[in-house]
Amino acid sequence: MANKQVSDTWERGSPYEQYVGRWSRRVAPAFLSWLGIPAGRSWLDVGCGTGALCAAIVDSCSPSAVTGVEPSEGFLKTAAENLAGRAALHQGSATAIPLADGSVDVVVSGLMLNFVPDPRAALAEMARVTCKDGVIAAYVWDYAGRMELMRLFWDAAVELNPDASTLDEGVRFPLCRPEPLKKLFAGAGLEGVELTPIDIATEFADFDDYWKPFLGGQGPAPAYAMSLDEPARARLRDRIRERMPVTANGTISLTARVWATRATVAK
Repeated sequence: MANKQVSDTWERGSPYEQYVGRWSRRVAPAFLSWLGIPAGRSWLDVGCGTGALCAAIVDSCSPSAVTGVEPSEGFLKTAAENLAGRAALHQGSATAIPLADGSVDVVVSGLMLNFVPDPRAALAEMARVTCKDGVIAAYVWDYAGRMELMRLFWDAAVELNPDASTLDEGVRFPLCRPEPLKKLFAGAGLEGVELTPIDIATEFADFDDYWKPFLGGQGPAPAYAMSLDEPARARLRDRIRERMPVTANGTISLTARVWATRATVAK
C-alpha cells in the first residue's frame, strides 16, 4: 500500500484544535507551573500555533509582555482569534525570529522543536533573542512512549501496513526522548539543563470522539488516515477500536506525556 499525501504541514487551526490542540491546552499550565518564572517577565513563544501556550502565559504568569512567532498564516489567524489582542503575534520561524538580540526574558516552545529541520540552529536563534540569565524551555510529545492516542493509532497502522512505520512520529523523531532532548540543550551552550515528564489525561466521550479528529487531515497521523482509501481506513479504525480501553459507559481515558526541558542563557 503506497503512502501518499502524507505531510507534517500544519495550516488549519480548527482541525488541529480537535486533534491535539485541546490536549496541548492542558499541558501548557502544567509546564508553566514547573518552570516557576516570576511575574513581570517578557515572554516569547516560538511556534505559537493556535495560541494555547501564549494564553496560558497571560492567564497564569503575570507577564510584562507576550509575543508569539509562528510560520503558518492559518495558525496565526486562529491564534489571533483565540488571544484577542493579549499577545503580539508575528509570522516567522524558529530559525529566523523577528526580534532584536537579548529582547526577552523567557523563550518557550511547545510541541514544535521536532518539526524544525535544524533544532540546533533554532536553539541558537532562541538564545540570541534571550537576555543574559534568561530562560529557554520547551516540551515535546513522548511519541514513542506515553502519547497514547497516537501510539494506539500507529501501532495499529503498522500492524496493517508495515510501511507506515516510516511515518510514525515515535520512529521519526528521536529528539522526543529524554536523553536526546537533554543533549540538544546541553550542546547549545546553555547552563543548568533540567528535564521532566509531564502527564495529562486525555479523555474521550466515546470512540467517535477519539477517531473523528483523525479525519481532519492535519498532522502526520491524520494525513496518513486520509491518504488511505475508505476500506483501508475502515480496517484501521476497527483495529484501533479493538484495542481501545473503553469503560462500561463508553468513555475512554488515555494518558498523554510530554518531555519538558529548561536551561539558562549565559552571555
